[in-house]
Amino acid sequence: MSVYRENPHKIYVKVRADFTPDGRILPLMLRAEDGPVMRIDRITDVREAASLKAGGQGTRYTCRVGEATLLLFYDEPYWFIEAD
Repeated sequence: MSVYRENPHKIYVKVRADFTPDGRILPLMLRAEDGPVMRIDRITDVREAASLKAGGQGTRYTCRVGEATLLLFYDEPYWFIEAD
């Protein structure tokens, strides 16, 4: 069974990111399976945090995508957003 199906509260996404010389990861774009590519306009916060809705611990990126604010999690080696 694939890890992608184990938690219905997580939407696993593909992420294109930059890796800085000091070791930071800066996500630039994301795409859910069969969904449109969404460009991340701005990252307003980065911190280690748990997903309260979906579980899991990792790096939480608070991102602006258009007019929306989105929480993007990096729970190595997977990226996910919370399902509504």
